[in-house]
Formats: sequence, C-alpha cells, structure tokens
Amino acid sequence: MSVTSSAPGRQWPEPLAVLRLIKPVTWFPPIWAYLCGLVSSGAAAQGNWDLILLGVLLAGPITCGMSQAANDWCDRHVDAINEPDRPIPSGRVPGRWGLWIALAMTALALFVGVQLGPWGFGATVFAVLAAWAYSAEPVRLKRSGWWGPGLVGLCYEGVPWFTGAAVLAAGAPSMETILIAGLYALGAHGIMTLNDFKALDGDRQTGIASLPVTLGSERAARLACWIMTVPQVGVIALLTLWDRPYHALAIACLLGAQGWAMNVLLTNPKERAPWYNGTGVLFYVSGMMVAAFALRGLS
Repeated sequence: MSVTSSAPGRQWPEPLAVLRLIKPVTWFPPIWAYLCGLVSSGAAAQGNWDLILLGVLLAGPITCGMSQAANDWCDRHVDAINEPDRPIPSGRVPGRWGLWIALAMTALALFVGVQLGPWGFGATVFAVLAAWAYSAEPVRLKRSGWWGPGLVGLCYEGVPWFTGAAVLAAGAPSMETILIAGLYALGAHGIMTLNDFKALDGDRQTGIASLPVTLGSERAARLACWIMTVPQVGVIALLTLWDRPYHALAIACLLGAQGWAMNVLLTNPKERAPWYNGTGVLFYVSGMMVAAFALRGLS
C-alpha cells in the first residue's frame, strides 16, 4: 500500500507538523508517573532539581516523543486510512524525515538517560527498545491486542515511576513501590485498549489484531474496564494491609467515580471511548498520586 503526499515537492518538514508528530498531548502520562516515582521515593528533592528536570524532559518530550515519531513512521500506511491528515501521510513531514527524527530522538534519549545514573540509564534503554519493538517490523508487538497495550502501559506508567523513584533514591526502589507501580502499569493495559478504538477501521484493514478488532467493541470495552479495575482493587488492599487506610479510602472513592464513567462508556463504547479517556482516566491517574504519597509515608 502506498502513502500519497499532498505536498510531493516538499523537502523539509513543517515545524508545526514535527510538533504534531511527537504528540505533546501524550507526554502527560509518563511525566505524571515519573513525578509519582519521585514522590513515592521519600527522598528530599532539595539539591536534585537538575535530575528532576532532566527526568521530566526524558520521560515526556524526549522518550515519549521519540516513541510517537517511531510509531507514526511505522504506521504511516495505517494512518493513510485512519488519519490521512497526519504529518507523514499528508506530506508535511516528507520523505524519510519521520524516521530520521525518531532515530535522532532515540540517540538523545540515551544521552540524557546516562545523566540519570545507572538505574535511570537502564530504564531508558528498556523504554527505547520497547518503543521500537512495539512499532517496528519484524517484532511489531502492536499487532497483538494483548502484548501491545501491555507494553505501552508498562512504559507509560511503570517504567517512569520506577525511574523517578530510583533517581532520587540513587538505588533500586522498595518492593512496595515496585508492586504499586506494577499494578498501575497493568491497569493501563485497559486504557491503551480503549485508545485502540480510534484506529479500529485501519487496524482491521491492515491486520492489527487489537482487542476491539478481535473481540468487538462491546466485549473489548468490558474487558478493558475489568483490567483497569482489578489492579486498583489490589492497590487498595495493599495500602490497607500496610496501614494506609485513608489513602486506600481515597483511591476507593476514585475507583467508584471510574465505575460511573465506565457505565457511561459501555452504553456506546466506540463513540464514548475518547470521552472516557478524558474523564475516567483522570480519576485513575489521580489515584496514582494518592498511592505515591502513601508509599512516601512508608519510606
């Protein structure tokens, strides 16, 4: 399948198109998770503002931006069906500029990761490899409705949280921190499944077996709701066990708000998935920060 360009003579990418290529709207989740890691570490921020700022830039604009550029380059044929106005299929990022931008940002991510010490660099290497494994042939894990969302959820929520905690603590995070970060990363699988609804037609035509494609909209949405809910129940149980009842209660209330949003979502999953991503997900990530403060108290 070929991708037509609306600007066949263009040699250089449009600056605004490059900005859209790296999708600033997607930077929030990993930045938020990195901040959760910083809070959960219990370490003082004083004297470490350079590491904090570097980590924020690495988690959001650099690594997440790189992953978006890589995904758009590898998905240019799918985008020609779903979103032909996107930077690459529209020709506003012409030729191989999408690939070159992704590769340059990969190198930048590794360079910045080195500045965060061995734990930060190790997490950066994992995130970079995961980004390319998700999008690029021959691995292209996004073809799977199970592995793809799971990997994205891990890199959006788990890895940045781990990195933030490790950078300030200058060592491996506590087992409690790893457990909570892991549960929220697992729940993010459901968020990523809902995100797949927007590409349903292109995924179906290009052989990407997302859960909305393989299970249908209603079943995929119900499964996503369960995947988001069960890990949060685990978080509530662990915080209660660790004598953090007020934090557990706050997260339970936020989960109740998500339950309301899920009921709305299930009335028309395909149409309401974007709405849920702007409402129910807000309650989800708020619970992450509540849990981070609970872990800080444990530390």
